[in-house]
Amino acid sequence: MSLTRFLLQLVYLSLTLSSAMGTDYYVHPLQGSDDHTGRSPSQAVRTLERAAQLPLGPGDRLLLAAGAQYPGTLKLINVRGLPDRPVTITSVAWPGSGSDSDQPARIDAKGFKHGLLLQDCQYIHIDFLAIRANGYRVKDDESTMRCGILVTATAGKRTEGIVLDKVDIRDIFYENPGYSRPAGEVRTPNGTQSYGWGIRIISQAESARIENIRIRNCRIENIEHTGIKLTGTQQNINRVWLQDNLVTRTGGPGIQMSNVRFVHVCNNEVTYSGSSEDPRKWGRGSGLWTWSSSHILIEKNRFMYASGPGDSAGAHIDFNCDNVVLQYNFSAYNAGGFCEILGNTYNCSYRYNISVNDGHRVKGENGAFQEGKTFWLSGYQGNNKDRKGPINTYFYNNTIFVDETITAKFAIDERSDGVLIANNIFYIAGNSLTVLGDQNKPDQGGEKRLNRIIFTNNLYLKPQNWPGDLPIQDSAPFFGDPEFVRKGSLVPSDYLPRNTKLVKGKGVRVPYLQGDAFGLMQGLYLPEDFAGRETGNPPGLGALETN
Repeated sequence: MSLTRFLLQLVYLSLTLSSAMGTDYYVHPLQGSDDHTGRSPSQAVRTLERAAQLPLGPGDRLLLAAGAQYPGTLKLINVRGLPDRPVTITSVAWPGSGSDSDQPARIDAKGFKHGLLLQDCQYIHIDFLAIRANGYRVKDDESTMRCGILVTATAGKRTEGIVLDKVDIRDIFYENPGYSRPAGEVRTPNGTQSYGWGIRIISQAESARIENIRIRNCRIENIEHTGIKLTGTQQNINRVWLQDNLVTRTGGPGIQMSNVRFVHVCNNEVTYSGSSEDPRKWGRGSGLWTWSSSHILIEKNRFMYASGPGDSAGAHIDFNCDNVVLQYNFSAYNAGGFCEILGNTYNCSYRYNISVNDGHRVKGENGAFQEGKTFWLSGYQGNNKDRKGPINTYFYNNTIFVDETITAKFAIDERSDGVLIANNIFYIAGNSLTVLGDQNKPDQGGEKRLNRIIFTNNLYLKPQNWPGDLPIQDSAPFFGDPEFVRKGSLVPSDYLPRNTKLVKGKGVRVPYLQGDAFGLMQGLYLPEDFAGRETGNPPGLGALETN
């Protein structure tokens, strides 16, 4: 081989490797200059506005100085990586500066619409970043919200392959400290004023697609309204994974999704949703709720301490949903309750969950306009529509503990069509009560339409645990003390029954409801219990199988 040809091959190999690896661009809020190229630490650019103008492409990295604070907003529009070479935005220890690499770079978006905007972008990885946005310096009356991160797409375009990993989003408020929401604001369905949001994924045009989104290992704390909110049109947001996140002290729900499809919510901890500790917050919200959504799997999460005068369950299924399954979740001390399924829902389920002291809210106390409920099936599907359903509801192998300080309340709309309740443990130490559904307009009863009912093989501490005036009754109940290890505990394993003779093998293999050809995602039979132990055949009672 000639020397010339050899040198040409070396140049080609170098260019190929450079293209595969991409280019690193540097941003420093003090040492940089917007006249620089950004291609080395000594040539770092200074502002986020200039950083957004850099020619980011497949394999490129935008590197921010760990521990440094960046005022403003980072807007990435039409930035595209590739599946195997994404564009990465991350924090790094700055060469020669002695910066603390344990602290992410922080964007301070006070007064801006968002800390980070991803619009019509593909294959972008956001890693190890912090965002704050507490109020404004000069109020922008044209702005309707403030977001830590906003992911969106415009008509006819697609946003896909977005990963948000190890992002710390805190103190996101539209209003400044000292502002107080009007008292009536909390009674509106979602609030009518401008709010701060943690992460929002929005597609407002049916032709704008958002797909393949992963939000993982993030901390979202002290948010004016919702922590993570997905809002699609005709379910044009799909394939979303929410995993291993901590969402806490949100003024609205912890996680909420509307008009989405194929979402997996796994291993998250959501606490203190509906917080009203700051008067700027909305002050109402379930740990998680779905609306007009399809094929949603919610598993192995912890939902605790939700508060508010309405809703505010651990996790609830709002109307117009299908194939929403909650399994292996731990739900505790949520004011609104444990199980809440509204109207026009199909093939939804709560199974193998543990509930502790959920539904303690009392209507009329502290401004509450809804009762807290242990179990609630409602036909409500909007103010101007006749009540309908839920249809094909499966509620089985849940463990429910309610101590003597709480009256456990139940509501079942008689328009419910197809209900299975089996293999549950209802340990209710105090009183039980039937209440109206009171979702906007109370469920008034009337003509009994309940049909296709399978209600059998549930364990109650005492016969009064299931109110006698409810429209359906257990055909083969058990009574007795399962002898939990430690009642009222926040440790799931403390709800393992020690009275094995009372619960082991006493369940039924869950059948399809008559006329239901679909059943549930993953099938009706789960091979493992809450703790990952093999389920029996027949199964035991409750969420934890005894050995």
